[in-house]
Amino acid sequence: MQFTVVRPDVEEGEIRMPQDLLTVARRKAERARERHPQAIVIGADTGVFRDGRPYGKPRNVEEARATLAALAGGWHSVFTGLALLAPHAERADLAETRVLVKPLSEEEIAWYLSREDVLDKAGAYAIQGGAAPFVERIEGDYFNVMGLPLSLLYQRLRELGWRPGRER
Repeated sequence: MQFTVVRPDVEEGEIRMPQDLLTVARRKAERARERHPQAIVIGADTGVFRDGRPYGKPRNVEEARATLAALAGGWHSVFTGLALLAPHAERADLAETRVLVKPLSEEEIAWYLSREDVLDKAGAYAIQGGAAPFVERIEGDYFNVMGLPLSLLYQRLRELGWRPGRER
């Protein structure tokens, strides 16, 4: 099977609640479908929320520092809106993974921000990168925290008729 990455030019708008991520994911998939109408197209968008407050991609290092301080010492949720559009059917889901971050000192936050570019990461961290030691526990799909819930994606692709090793 051949995969093609399409970077859709989509205005994401302001993410205020997890459901907004699903709306953006669908817009991305619809834009990709314009160029590939016979393919199964996938759109996804990920966001971080704690106590109902969204923590998107920080605009600068100071905002990243404040985000990490807000997430430290408690649980937050990472949501990914996932939209799959096929010529004959569609699937849409909102995946959630809960993440417990240990309390962090200002020194730890400064160290992390000095070694990792976080301005393109919702919640200002990458679980697969330098933030890994800060994560005490997760409940749900680890890959969702990275931005794509792979198990759910695989399940939905199979529902749409895709099979590994078979061209569509």
